[in-house]
Amino acid sequence: MLIKLMRPYTRKAQYYETDQMGIIHHSNYLRWFEEARIDFMEQMGLSYATLEQLGIMIPVLNISCDYKQAVRFNNNILIHSVISSFNGIKMTITYTITDSENKVTYTTGETTHCFLNKSFKPVSLKRDYPDVYVIFNDWIKRKADE
Repeated sequence: MLIKLMRPYTRKAQYYETDQMGIIHHSNYLRWFEEARIDFMEQMGLSYATLEQLGIMIPVLNISCDYKQAVRFNNNILIHSVISSFNGIKMTITYTITDSENKVTYTTGETTHCFLNKSFKPVSLKRDYPDVYVIFNDWIKRKADE
């Protein structure tokens, strides 16, 4: 299965997301990563809703964020998401937040996830959900070939 090139998630920084210094509060970047991840997976054809209907949950195990420049109210941003590692049991997604016009990098980060069933037990996508595994794995192979 050939997976198309992913478009970045686009967003406008909102006033309510700012802090007393007039910049986006640090906690919002974690929410933005989640928004971008959901969009990214929808582009892959694996919406969170579909995965949950299959009985697959994808909790966050670890998250990191490196703030390089402040995002301010009304900035238009792009969030580029890439699966940097995947073995069918865990995956890591890296994020780069840039300005949509001048491409300045504001923030980089990553999230690490595992795959669980509804009983909160780890699952192997390759063994338990081979169709889902193929979609992830094909995307990884395609990115490696670029």
